Amino acid sequence: MGKRITQQARGKGSLTFKVRRKAYKHKILYPPLKIKGKAKIIKLINSGGHSSPLAKIKIQKNIFIVPAAKGLYEGQEIEIYGGIENGNIIRLKDIPQGTKIFNIESFPGSGGKYLRSGGSYATLTNKKDLFVEIQIKRRKIKLNKDCRAIIGIAAGDGRLIKPIIKAGKKHHMMLSKGRKWHRTSAVKVNAVDHPFGSGRGKRIKSKIAKRNAPPGKKVGHLRPKRTGKKK
Repeated sequence: MGKRITQQARGKGSLTFKVRRKAYKHKILYPPLKIKGKAKIIKLINSGGHSSPLAKIKIQKNIFIVPAAKGLYEGQEIEIYGGIENGNIIRLKDIPQGTKIFNIESFPGSGGKYLRSGGSYATLTNKKDLFVEIQIKRRKIKLNKDCRAIIGIAAGDGRLIKPIIKAGKKHHMMLSKGRKWHRTSAVKVNAVDHPFGSGRGKRIKSKIAKRNAPPGKKVGHLRPKRTGKKK
């Protein structure tokens, strides 16, 4: 009898796969929707659980934390619902087309949900009556026009330039972020341990998992729109 596959082991919630608290030490949020005006960057935080440095910002009596925009510094003043300046927090409907933005809300008041990692950004491409269209690389998504975003590019885009060199350093990095590392390829394990196991010929078996399948069987194509080679 084979052992549990990785999806099953993670689903159990043991200490091996539990996310470390360090990843959730700082909660990323915007201030309440009605608050606007000038805000001040109190501190830039180097968080082990995030790839981008975080900015601690104060406006009136509210203090909140968001990913820092590239080029910001401690003591700098930014505006909420102000002009199109680097680091300002603005509604999507007030941002001109072609502007680079990051830390975008999924719905008004949700706090930043999209594009929070270092060096990430989207481009605002189109505006309609109720929705605004943004482009993330080759993908386009529509969002509510009242969602908020930060002008500019998320800081920390050079993090991939410097080589990691040692596996131990990578281990500690992934540990602080609560990520699974190393990841063993499915075809490398035994046939009893995974549906794709025993790499005779190294051909991964095509498999469309059922939508209500348990974690041990939910491998392969998960809710695919289409399968097969594109012509």
